[in-house]
Amino acid sequence: MAKRRHAPEQVINKLREAEVAIAEGSTVAEAAHRRVTVALLQ
Repeated sequence: MAKRRHAPEQVINKLREAEVAIAEGSTVAEAAHRRVTVALLQ
């Protein structure tokens, strides 16, 4: 499988989404899992 490179803007958006999830009370693991699950569904 080819490695996928993300643009800097995409990385920043993903980090912001994780930061919001953590601020809402999710653990880091839950925030990461949520991001992976969303990425797989797209």
